[in-house]
Amino acid sequence: MMLWIVPLLPVLMAPLIYLSGRREGCTGVTLLALSALIAVIGALALAMANDWQGSYALNAALVLQVGLVPSSQFVALAIPIMALPVLLFAGVHEQAPLGRLLAIMVAFVGAMELLVLAQDMVTLLVAWELIGACSWALVSHYWRDRDTVKNAVQVFLVTRFGDLGLYIAAAAVFAGSGGFGYSQLAGLDGSLMQVAAAGILLAAMAKSAQVPFSVWLFAAMSGPVSVSALLHAATLVAAGMYVLARLQPLLADVAWLMPAIMLIGLTTALLGGVVSLVQGHAKKLLAASTSAQYGLMWVAIGAGFPGVALLHFLSHGFFKAGLFLTAGVAERQAESYQLEDMRLGGRLPGSALLGGIFALALAGMVPLGAAWTKEQIISVAYAASPWLTAGVALAGGLSAVYATRFQLAMFGPVRFGRTQQRRPPLSGACRLELLALSGLAALTLGLSLFWWPGVQRWLQQQPGWELADVHLWLLAASLVLVVLGMALGAVLVQRGQLDGHQGWRRSAFCWWGLEPLTLGVGATLVKLSARLARFDRDVLERATLLLSRQASQTASALARRDADGVDASLYGSASAVTRIADFGATAGEALSERLPGSLSGLVNRGGGRARQAQSGQTHHYYAGMAIGFAVLLTLLLLGDAL
Repeated sequence: MMLWIVPLLPVLMAPLIYLSGRREGCTGVTLLALSALIAVIGALALAMANDWQGSYALNAALVLQVGLVPSSQFVALAIPIMALPVLLFAGVHEQAPLGRLLAIMVAFVGAMELLVLAQDMVTLLVAWELIGACSWALVSHYWRDRDTVKNAVQVFLVTRFGDLGLYIAAAAVFAGSGGFGYSQLAGLDGSLMQVAAAGILLAAMAKSAQVPFSVWLFAAMSGPVSVSALLHAATLVAAGMYVLARLQPLLADVAWLMPAIMLIGLTTALLGGVVSLVQGHAKKLLAASTSAQYGLMWVAIGAGFPGVALLHFLSHGFFKAGLFLTAGVAERQAESYQLEDMRLGGRLPGSALLGGIFALALAGMVPLGAAWTKEQIISVAYAASPWLTAGVALAGGLSAVYATRFQLAMFGPVRFGRTQQRRPPLSGACRLELLALSGLAALTLGLSLFWWPGVQRWLQQQPGWELADVHLWLLAASLVLVVLGMALGAVLVQRGQLDGHQGWRRSAFCWWGLEPLTLGVGATLVKLSARLARFDRDVLERATLLLSRQASQTASALARRDADGVDASLYGSASAVTRIADFGATAGEALSERLPGSLSGLVNRGGGRARQAQSGQTHHYYAGMAIGFAVLLTLLLLGDAL
C-alpha cells in the first residue's frame, strides 16, 4: 500500500499550493511546489529500494493496482526530474494567478505518476482522465482570452474522442476475463483482443498527437510556455507512447498492430518535420516537432524495441522542454513568438548558448545523448525494413533543418534595417530562468553517457531494455544527413523565413487540411452542444415546468375537492355521531332507565290481577270458563256472518 504515496502526495499537496499562492508571494508558493516534487522523487527512491506495491479493492472485480516494473521505474523517476526546472521557471516567468498554475501542474505530475505505476485498466483510466482534466485547465489558464478558451475546448474535444478507445479496451478486457488487470489482457481470445488493441491504439494516437490527431498540439500552444514545456513536450504526449511501450509485450501477437504503429509513427515523423519546417511561430514549430519525435518513438515500439522508445523519450523530454522555455525567454524580449520578430542577436547570450545545446540535441548531433537514441531508432528501423530506415533517416535530417532554423532565427544577428536594442540589466528573475535552463542543459549533456559502452552494457542487462546493433555506415550516413540539414537550415534563415502562404507550404502550414478540418469539427460540436443546451432549456425544461405546474394545479384541485367533499362528509358523520352520543347521554339514558321500571311495574300489576283470579273457589273458575266460551262462540258467529 505504501506505493500509493507516490501519486497521492502531489495531488494532496496541490490544494495547499493553491491556498499558499493566495497568501504568500511567488517565492513561497514556488518553493512549496518544488518541495512537493522533491518529496515525490524521495518517495520513488524508497519505493524502488523496497519494491513497493499497492492495491485497493473496491469490490471483487474492481481492484486498483499500482506496481513497479523496469519501464515504470524509469519513467516515474524521469517525470518529476523534468518537472523540477520547469516549475522553477514557471515560478519566476509566468503571470498570476501563480498559485493556481503551480497547483495544477503539481497535481498533473501526481496524475502522471499514477498512470505510469498503474497495473490495471481501471487505474489507467482514472489517471488518463485526470491528466486530461489538468491539461484542459492549464491550457485555459488565461481564460479571459476568448481564443484561449476556444483552443482549450478544441484540445479537450480531440483528446476526449481518443479517450473513448481506452474505455472500449477496458470493456473488452473485462468481457473476456472478468477483470481489468494488464496480465489478463494477454489471455483474451481473438475478437476481444482485436477490439482491445484497436481501442488502445486509438487512445494512444490522440494523446501522443499522431496523425490525424496531431493538430490539437497547435491549439494547446495557447497555454503558458511552462505548460507547453511540461505537458506538450515532455509528459502528457508521452502518455500514449508509454502505454504502448508498457503493453507492447502483451499486444505483440496482434498481427496488424505493430505494423500499424510503425506506419503511423513514420507518417507523423515525416509530416510533422515538414510542418515544422514551414512554421514561423516558435511554439507551433516546436509542437509539430514534438509530434514528429514521438512518431520516431512509435517506430521503435512497432519494431519491437519499447526500451529504445523510452530512452528517446528521456532525451527528448529534457531538450524539448528546454527549447520551449528558451522560446519563452525570447518572447519576453521580443513580445512575440514569431521568429521573424526575434533575431535577438547578442541580447541574450546565455539563453542563446543554452538554446544552442538544446537545438543540437534536436538535430541529433554527436556526442549528445539524443543523437545516440536517434541512431538506435535508425538501427531498429534497419532491422525491420530498408524503406523504414530511409524514412526514419529522412525524418532525422528534417529535424536538423528546423532545429537550425529555430535557433538561428531566434538568436541570430539582427537583420539589416533593424535597430539593435541595448540589452537590459539582468534581473533576479532572469537568473532563475537561466538556472532552470541550465538544469535542463546539464541533463541533456549528461545523457551523452549513452555513448559510453559501459552504460550501454548496463542498459542491456536490464529486463525489457533490449538495444539494437549499431552499424557504423548507418551512423555515418545519418551524420551526413544531419550536417546537410543544418546547412540547409542556415541557408533558409540567411535567405529569409519560410512562410506558409504559397503552394505546398500553405498546405503543410495547416497540416494538409487537418487543422481547419479539426477546427470545423470542433466548432460544429460546440454549436451542436449550444443548440442542445437551448433545446434542453426551451423545450425539455419548459415541458418539465409545465408538467410540474399542471401536476401542482391537479393536486390543488384534488385538495379542494377533498376539503369540500370528503372532509365535509367526514365532518357531517362526526357531527351525527356526536348528536347521537349526546341523545344517548340524555333522553336515551332516561328512556333506558324508565322503560325497564315501567315494564316491571306492569308485570307486577298483571301478577296482582292474576293472583286475584286464583281465589281457590271452583264456581269462580267455571264462571270464567263459561264467559270465555261465550266470547269465543260470539267471535266465530260474527266471523261467519261477515
